Amino acid sequence: MSSPFMWYLNRGTGVTVMVLLSLTTVLGILATGRRFTPLWPRFVTQGFHRVLAGVSLALLGVHVVSAVVDEYVDIRWWQALAPVGATYKPVWLGTGTLALDFLAILTVTSVLRDRLPHRVWFVTHLLSYAAWLAAIVHGLGIGTDANRGWMTTTTWACCVAVALATVIRLGAGMRSRRSERTAQAIA
Repeated sequence: MSSPFMWYLNRGTGVTVMVLLSLTTVLGILATGRRFTPLWPRFVTQGFHRVLAGVSLALLGVHVVSAVVDEYVDIRWWQALAPVGATYKPVWLGTGTLALDFLAILTVTSVLRDRLPHRVWFVTHLLSYAAWLAAIVHGLGIGTDANRGWMTTTTWACCVAVALATVIRLGAGMRSRRSERTAQAIA
């Protein structure tokens, strides 16, 4: 099945998933912080994080299916699951597949979070950074609009948002550890 609709669907869901995954990543980073105000409690950030993650995964499913179903480019269903062996732009398709595989692992471990040791869930959840980065690289390499001004701006905005959230979170973590050491020194 090949039609302009499938191409637009694939293109539109790809851009939307990139933005939503970036927002999900930002909220996930910020939800791990220990200090929140009563105006914006942690459960609100975590709730948005989970909802955006679910919507992102649903749209990612549409993105993958539309890429496989569209016959304009030959992408087999197994090439959407295995990061090697693709015939169409193998490096770029492989990074997208890697992102999909990482997100599948993240989803399974998140569903099983209550049954896993926290440390296992946390370490596995660090894959979200690799999944997000692989998705960005995939879009830059295979995206038909990657070099257009609006897409470049959108990609940069996503990268800046995730980087800024990471810097804020790391700064908060360092301040928290410093406060704990000071409190232990006083005690």
